[in-house]
Amino acid sequence: MSLLATIDHADAEMTEALARAMAAILRPGDVLALEGAVGAGKTHFARALIRARQGDAAEDVPSPTFTLVQTYDDPLGTEIWHADLYRLTHPDELAELGLEDAMQDAIVLIEWPDRGGALPQPLTVHLEPVPDFPDLRRITLSGAPARWGQIARMAEIARLVHRAGFGGARMLPLAGDASSRRYFRLQDGDRRAVVMDASPGTTGPYVAMTQWLRNRQFDAPEILASDQVDGLLLLEDLGDDLVARVLEDQPRLAPRVYGRLTDLLVALHGYEPPDFVLRLDGPELARQVGMFAEWYPEAAGVPGAGTEVAEAVARLHARLCASTPPVLGLRDFHAENVIWRGDQPLGLLDFQDAVAVHPAYDLVSALQDARRDVDPEVEAHEIARYIAATGVDGDEFRAAYALLGAQRSLRIMGIFTRLARRDHKRRYLAFMPRVWALIQRDLAHPALAPLARALEGIPAPTPEVIERITAQ
Repeated sequence: MSLLATIDHADAEMTEALARAMAAILRPGDVLALEGAVGAGKTHFARALIRARQGDAAEDVPSPTFTLVQTYDDPLGTEIWHADLYRLTHPDELAELGLEDAMQDAIVLIEWPDRGGALPQPLTVHLEPVPDFPDLRRITLSGAPARWGQIARMAEIARLVHRAGFGGARMLPLAGDASSRRYFRLQDGDRRAVVMDASPGTTGPYVAMTQWLRNRQFDAPEILASDQVDGLLLLEDLGDDLVARVLEDQPRLAPRVYGRLTDLLVALHGYEPPDFVLRLDGPELARQVGMFAEWYPEAAGVPGAGTEVAEAVARLHARLCASTPPVLGLRDFHAENVIWRGDQPLGLLDFQDAVAVHPAYDLVSALQDARRDVDPEVEAHEIARYIAATGVDGDEFRAAYALLGAQRSLRIMGIFTRLARRDHKRRYLAFMPRVWALIQRDLAHPALAPLARALEGIPAPTPEVIERITAQ
């Protein structure tokens, strides 16, 4: 057992914040051993954790001192057992109480765990009073790092949440993305916020872009609190109405929604891009599309193919895009990263990788979506809408649009292949046929003939090819 984290001078709210943070990641089979003297706060900790798991269905959580065991239904999908073994006379009584079986498929919290003998890889939560400060506790978390390594991270999140005045909030995990970032929603009555859990020291670009966008009246989430050294941010919660969900539920809104997306880009492109973002020029686009040649051809059964793709992209960019001044591109500007708020301005998410790039780049990102079909008529209308609003040359813009669409989709093919083969995230393979179809549409533009030749001989992601990648 290893020391994982220590929280000194924890008041009642900090203790609850830690319990609620831990509740967000517990899973069936997890056992928490709650240690400490009488009055140390073990039941207080357990009560906060159980009620956090139950949310709106929260029950009273009495101390199990006399009943020995209390069980609770968990709306998150498992059962919770809360035991107090102080009055246990022999470890064999664990079986009679049903605890041994519960430890296999329930979340089990045990006070006075030393009375029950050895436990299966528990997380030990030790609470002890702070001398001369009766209302404060020192909390020590210990366990096997392989099983409980992320608990130290949850302790850091609890500190941030407590410091920001959200110590009483319930914490729930939000769906992640293809990155290593995690998100948690905080709910405290009518108040909501979102925790971004990123790698330590990596939040600088997000903070810089947030400030840049908000200073120009674009609706990026307000940063409520931060610990940039540890890579933690507490953000304004813009809600659940992702454009993707709105379009799924109300497809008739597509013309209006995509019109708003185009208008936002027109407004965004009226500003000079900040000097702290990466310049996504021809050489950089060529370098990034190398992801395709590195991963997809070999996985599809034609190793060594696609080596001329990057050079073709660089040459075409020099001919079709280089003379156009770059604008700010949010880079992952699509239906999964924009919040629909009716007549209010669109909410923006996931813009930390913003770049200085050709104006067509984000329009392609929105209209050639790897995850969902966009009506070709809507796509054509929005391209024309952007051209009319900005006054750019229509033929030049459409040629650049086709090139950047092909480059983005080829890179996505490489990323999806890498996610499947290296990271065992295979769900993205289902999007490959759509992405390949987008590539073929873009290659149909006469200006892209050199890129089409560079891709000759590389097979489409047929079911057989996808199965091959899955098997690898």
